[in-house]
Parts: sequence; structure tokens; C-alpha cells
Amino acid sequence: MRGADAIVADDGIWHGGDLATARALFPEAPQPWVDLSTGINPIPYPLPVLPLSLWTRLPGADDEAALMASARVAYRVPDHAGLVAAPGTQILIELLPRLAPSGPVAILGPTYAEHGHAWRKAGFAVSETAVPGDAAPIVVVNPNNPDGRLLSLAELTSFAAQCAARGGLLVVDEAFADFTPETSIVPDLPPGTVVLRSFGKTYGLAGLRLGFAIGAPEPMARLTAALGPWAVAGPALHVGAQALADAGWLARAGLRIVGGISLFRLLETPTAAALFARLGRQGVYVRRFQNAPDRLRFGLPGDAAGWARLREALAADAPETSPSA
Repeated sequence: MRGADAIVADDGIWHGGDLATARALFPEAPQPWVDLSTGINPIPYPLPVLPLSLWTRLPGADDEAALMASARVAYRVPDHAGLVAAPGTQILIELLPRLAPSGPVAILGPTYAEHGHAWRKAGFAVSETAVPGDAAPIVVVNPNNPDGRLLSLAELTSFAAQCAARGGLLVVDEAFADFTPETSIVPDLPPGTVVLRSFGKTYGLAGLRLGFAIGAPEPMARLTAALGPWAVAGPALHVGAQALADAGWLARAGLRIVGGISLFRLLETPTAAALFARLGRQGVYVRRFQNAPDRLRFGLPGDAAGWARLREALAADAPETSPSA
């Protein structure tokens, strides 16, 4: 069954971005939809002209090398660390349990639900907690999705030491760290730590499917082997290399906002279901949460027209009833 505000996968996890569901729930809503249900940058990186050869041949070693060189500089990857490119960070999340010994896993939550799901599928006992306790694998999303919680580098380094002492693994998902680069643990990467970085969210090109893992050479080699050859498509290698080398684009686009999370805001209200419905009837789609019915997450509109639609929808005096799922 599909939920009222997001994709409901076979495992029951909701994700934003499914406008087909929005249209089914609110068929009378004005078009076009203002989709604020994801945390993807609404201002995309301008795509370069792509040579036809990128579509007609397999990705080459030179293409991958160019991407990796740009990523190392953009993410400030230390020379001693390994770097893996993948078709999105989601597949890396699925593979990370292969790098850890058996035992309990602590996920600092509430956070992105796919982390817990991946470790459970791999047979690990998972606890979503504010304090990791004695767990060896620890998973942190920093800055956090959806509430923007931010742990200090000192806290992360302490978690890394705890994991390393037990032969475990600290996973730091930095999907939204491009907007607060000073918070990244990558430049001073501690032993036993794997960091995930998302290209698509920052550059507004989620459909390109490109993400990275950063860690010690040996576990990164294992991830590379698990992904197999030609893991990243040629066009993604080409666009990613150019965008990551364009160091000034975020600033030129007005996207560097220090403090908070610049791609979304989280709202908590006892009338969240009614507000979701009221916005939906006005053609504005926001993100609800299965386990937090009093919360809504708002992505940011990409232009003045989108902001105007959001203001009008918030001001609309519509009957406050929620749709059925």
C-alpha cells in the first residue's frame, strides 16, 4: 500500500519525491506541483554538453580517474585514504554491513531509515538511540536528516576511537555536509571510519546517481570489488568530474549557508496531518514521517514562483482534514 505522502517501498519505508502519489491523493490540486518532499537542491548544476561517445562506449579508466581526482579535492580526502565512487550512496549503505564484524549496531536517531534497514537485512541487531553505548558499528548522519542535528568533530572522533578499540566501524553519512564543509570529518579521517558523500543532493542532480565512500584503503578496496566494473555510468563520471572541480559554483549560486541545514527545514506541530492535507490541496507536497506523525519536513523552493505558491498554500483557509492513505 502507498502512504499518503511518500513512496512506500516493499519494506514499508517511505521516501519523498513520488508525485504520482501526490496526484492520486489530491487530484484537484493546481498544477504544476511544488515538490518540497525531498532534500535535493532545487537549483541544479548546469549540465554540460555531453559527447555522444559517453553513451555509446563503456566508461574508461581515464573517465573514472578524472572524477576521483576532482572528488579528492572537493571533499578534502587525505592522501592516505581510499575513495570509492558508486551509483548513488544508497548502494553503499546496502554494502557497508559487509565491512563490520557481527554484533549490535547503534544508529543515532531518529534519522534516515535506510541505514537501519540495511543493517537489519544483513542480520545485525540494530538499536536507534541517542547514546551508542557499547556498540562497535555506530552510524551517524551528520548533519542529520531530518532534524539537522550536528555533532562536533570531537564527538565523532570519540565515537571513532570507541569503534576502533572494538574492531568495529564508524559510519558518518555526510549527505548534507557540502553546505557546512567545516563540519566534515574527512580531512582528519580517524581510523575505522567510513564517510559517505552524496553528489546528487548537493548539485540537484539526483537522477545522475552518484555518491562516494571515503575510508581506509582496505575496506574501500572491498567496496570497489563488491560494486564490480563500470559501477558508475560514463555520463555521471563526466558531469561529476566537471561539477566537483567547479569549486565556486555553490557560492555563485548563493547556496553556501553556514549553520542549520540549507536544503530543508523540519516542523513539529500536533496539526501536521491537517497541514499536510491543506498544502496538498494547494499543490504543495511536503514530507511526512511514519514514526513521527507530528512532524513535516519542508524542502526549499527553487525560485520565486515556488516561494509564492508555498506562502499562498500556508495562508489558505481550507478545511483541515487529512486524506486517507
